[in-house]
Amino acid sequence: MTGDSASFDAHATSFGGAAATYERGRPPYPPEALDWLLPPGARRVLDLGAGTGKLTRELVGRGLDVVAVEPLDGMRAELSRVLPDTPVLDGSAERIPLPDGSVDAVLAAQAWHWVTPERAAPEVARVLRPGGTLGLVWNERDEREPWVSRLNRIVEEQGRKKQADELRARNDNDNPQVGPPFGPLERHLVEWVHHSSVTEVVDMIASRSYVILLPPERREALLADVRHLLESDPALAGQPGIALPYVTWCWRTRRP
Repeated sequence: MTGDSASFDAHATSFGGAAATYERGRPPYPPEALDWLLPPGARRVLDLGAGTGKLTRELVGRGLDVVAVEPLDGMRAELSRVLPDTPVLDGSAERIPLPDGSVDAVLAAQAWHWVTPERAAPEVARVLRPGGTLGLVWNERDEREPWVSRLNRIVEEQGRKKQADELRARNDNDNPQVGPPFGPLERHLVEWVHHSSVTEVVDMIASRSYVILLPPERREALLADVRHLLESDPALAGQPGIALPYVTWCWRTRRP
């Protein structure tokens, strides 16, 4: 295993031990994103790389027949705690434990940058019905808001930037790679605001792989700086909570 691949694997598997933090801190996904990603008439949907079920619960809330697939034990346990009636299976985008042609749509939320597209795309196509949809979605903090830009700068200065650049170069929300048998991807952006608390935003930052893997002293220093910004920035002073703006990047393509 090369150094780069070992580093990537460490990031990809880091979330299991931080599942409760992930559940507390990560935002949901806006309804408009799901309206666009889900094909008309879809009934059975796979949430691939489901994590703690942030997207899963929104699909369930629409009355869909949902199955979740997630490779990390800790994340599956948290999802089952939150959604005890929803099946969650041990698997990955490269190894989906479902029969051929068994779902109308496959959605991957905040997850496709962890997959190997050359192996994942054929496997997703296998479980999709003909004409079924693969949808990819990412929430991205909107840096056009000055205080959000300051927040991101704090995180980058604590050592995030190298790891984040490595992940982005591989595959990220503004440049997802899928490949055969799927054709070109369509894109749709949704701007929205998530109303949160200081503690929840701190947990959101703490749930990022590049923060999870920091040495404890650096991680605590980073989170202390984040909390200080949220409690002292003039743009947030006197507000009842934190209105955190997001741009949600949505991509879709269909099985031929």
